[in-house]
Amino acid sequence: MRIALLGGTGDIGEGLALRFARDTSHEILIGSRDPEKARDAVAEYEDELETRGAQAEIKGFGNEMAADRADVVVLSVPPYYAGDTVEAVADSLDADSILVTPAVGMQGDEDGLHYHPPDAGSVTQLVAGRAPDDVPVVGAFHNLAADALSNLDNDLDLDTLVVADDDDAKETVLSVANEIEGLRALEAGPLANAAEVESVTPLVINIAKYNEGMHDVGVKWI
Repeated sequence: MRIALLGGTGDIGEGLALRFARDTSHEILIGSRDPEKARDAVAEYEDELETRGAQAEIKGFGNEMAADRADVVVLSVPPYYAGDTVEAVADSLDADSILVTPAVGMQGDEDGLHYHPPDAGSVTQLVAGRAPDDVPVVGAFHNLAADALSNLDNDLDLDTLVVADDDDAKETVLSVANEIEGLRALEAGPLANAAEVESVTPLVINIAKYNEGMHDVGVKWI
């Protein structure tokens, strides 16, 4: 399977790329609006993996080409770019593509971060509204700290909640996410539940802010 990380040069993209590359046998495609930037990131990721004795198939492309070549397309971009990114790659997606979004709308003040969803109700629902009608959308990887993912010395013991209306797409993402060592993917229902899932992210960040030694805090449901 080919997994594309659009905006894969950013924090969450780097973390997911390194984890997928190290822990799974899937081909990883790093996408960027600047293909050269994507290729530079691939070189950095390969160097990091090599220092840990891991080899993986990673390639860099422009976002459109990465999406065109992939089976699973992860929008690892900030929430305010998510809709525009979907529209930019729409012609590269089809009914066999699965579009995944981990983005969360938040606003900060002196007290911390607060959930700030778009008018669609959640970023996941916004992405679904901008995606082609035949492309299934899945929300996943929302509540994970990017630093925890990208630091391969950090052993994960975390959960990620997965929402989708398309059962087959949901099962695919659950399966792929569970291949990451130390990550457990749990079903959280349809896209209508995305706001509840996304709203956990600012809570997690605020816990990290106010508790020393909990920089990489995450969620484990027991």
